[in-house]
Amino acid sequence: MKRATTLASVLAISLSTAAFADTSGKKIALSNNYAGNSWRQAMLQSWAKVGGQAVKGKVVGAADAFTTADKEAPTQAAQIQNLILQGYDAIVIDAASPEALNGAVKQACDAGVVVVAFDGLVTEPCATKVTVDLAGTYGAEEVRQIAKRTPSGGNLLYIHGLAGTSIDEDITKGVKSELAKHPNLKIVGEVNGNWDQTTAQKAVATVLPSLPPIAAVIDQGGDAYGAAQAFKSAGRALPLIMLGNRQDELVWWKEQTKAGGYDSWSGSEAPGMVTFAFWVAQQILDGKKVPKEVPMGILTIEQGDLDKYLATTPVGGVANVEYTQAEVVKAIEAAK
Repeated sequence: MKRATTLASVLAISLSTAAFADTSGKKIALSNNYAGNSWRQAMLQSWAKVGGQAVKGKVVGAADAFTTADKEAPTQAAQIQNLILQGYDAIVIDAASPEALNGAVKQACDAGVVVVAFDGLVTEPCATKVTVDLAGTYGAEEVRQIAKRTPSGGNLLYIHGLAGTSIDEDITKGVKSELAKHPNLKIVGEVNGNWDQTTAQKAVATVLPSLPPIAAVIDQGGDAYGAAQAFKSAGRALPLIMLGNRQDELVWWKEQTKAGGYDSWSGSEAPGMVTFAFWVAQQILDGKKVPKEVPMGILTIEQGDLDKYLATTPVGGVANVEYTQAEVVKAIEAAK
């Protein structure tokens, strides 16, 4: 009798394990609201690479990417509703707004669809979030890096990203909080660069004539090279510009360093964080217990790392790292 009970227990464990081991028929979709810069393009490439490998290896049945035709939250909400109707088992979202997509996200959850938000987050509680401390590790850190390099202080220009996103809000929160600790640093101008060098160059060029001398530029990635070109075209002295891991920025940084010892700092969420979110969704579909928030860090580049990242970053691309299933499983366990 004891042996029969033991066999039954082993069989039950085996069956439950097997039930958790197969997501080969599950379909995961990426809902993306914007693709107009190098970061988003690299993000889509990372999704295609890792998602394609997962489909080929029969880990999941589909890993499709969808990008809206504009940057508006209602368009992405309609996209999410359409993905629900198409029968996707999980939706990974880079959200246009923290709150405006909550209704569509709740509809997905109520329909049994797993929702994982990353980069641009949502506030709907049913969604699982891949979180990055953008306030502390990015926004505040940029101010700390500037303060270290400009001990006498000075005027700052702040280039925001895409207005209305959680990314812009979080980075700005960190910037303003850290600036309160450095009264000799003062923001004298703010523009929106949309994380895009062309947009940033135009915005900076427009505001520069009305600004006093600028000691440093705070930004959110994708806009540093455009800002540098605006200063150059205006005949203004080149300030310290924080960088965002884009290849053109890194090349420019190396050129400036050779020319005159230019010392800066670069940081950004890696576009490959989309693969982190992909594996989080896959693990939830696999029946694993996953916390509602799974944290990860940003990719930073110091002066000594510059040549290493330049060698591996494609022209027009972004310094990147992609994540394996094993790395994400480890991160999930650490978050519990």
